[in-house]
Amino acid sequence: MEPVLNVGLPVFAIILTGYLAGRFGILGGASTEALNAFVYYFALPPLLFLSMARVPLEDVFNWHFLAAYSGGVLGTYVLSMLAGLMIFRNRPAALSLQGMTAIFTNTGYMGVPLYLIAFGEQGALPAIILTVYNGAIVVGLTIVLIELDLRSGSEPIKILGDVALAIVTNPLIISAAAGMVLSLLGVTLPRSVVNFCTILGNASGPCALFAMGLFLAGRQMAARRSEIAWLTLLKLAVQPAITWWLAFHVLRLEPFWAASAVVMAALPTGATAFVIAQRYGAYVGEATAVTLITTVLSFFTVSALLVWFGMG
Repeated sequence: MEPVLNVGLPVFAIILTGYLAGRFGILGGASTEALNAFVYYFALPPLLFLSMARVPLEDVFNWHFLAAYSGGVLGTYVLSMLAGLMIFRNRPAALSLQGMTAIFTNTGYMGVPLYLIAFGEQGALPAIILTVYNGAIVVGLTIVLIELDLRSGSEPIKILGDVALAIVTNPLIISAAAGMVLSLLGVTLPRSVVNFCTILGNASGPCALFAMGLFLAGRQMAARRSEIAWLTLLKLAVQPAITWWLAFHVLRLEPFWAASAVVMAALPTGATAFVIAQRYGAYVGEATAVTLITTVLSFFTVSALLVWFGMG
């Protein structure tokens, strides 16, 4: 349990610090939006760019590993969407954010540090691969679906044009695509660029978590308890269970990669779900609550998995 505590406890402590800052009036409500805008436009883009540019794409495309993890993502996403349509009755933009909240794993700020502590730099590749995957695939598709909903009701050609414009001007998608191009071309980034992206990118995690705490200050967590509980169950139990079945029994991955797929799937919801929800003004409370609750509970669930697989 120690590796998880070493990584997870600081994450929770940053959220708590933001909450206390808001609770005692040190920072006002507008600070949440300001911090979120900083993360969305200035801190996350260099992080995504650097992640894509520094990892050779042939290392990213470990197809069996990605298939096992993607199966868990897809199965969980479908269950989330079905419940959102039939039970919780959310509009499409909120449905997209609901699905992201259920599947967006905190590989960047928990997975990579966890694996660095447990296995060293050479053993962190599974977490790095899935950080790139989440940033490029999950974030990208969520933004596309939200933009499609926000522009519904217009002429089809206008909808497609507006969505395309929103995508090509979105800082998260632009940065990930630029990094992928440089990786394909084999371009080595200058040390000054790497340092710039690293320093600015490293601010995204603490700022997003702190902003979550600020958002929680003065708000009740009781709203939509059943939905929050359902998403928590999907994230911490259903997604890793589907991934486990695929990794060990269908695709039969090597033990380390199979266990890594399950452990990564079992990590809590990442703060980027809150960042995007805040950016679009939808599903913010639910994304915040699920991120907080899954972060706390993952101390126990992820620790149990590490012991079970003999990794902790």
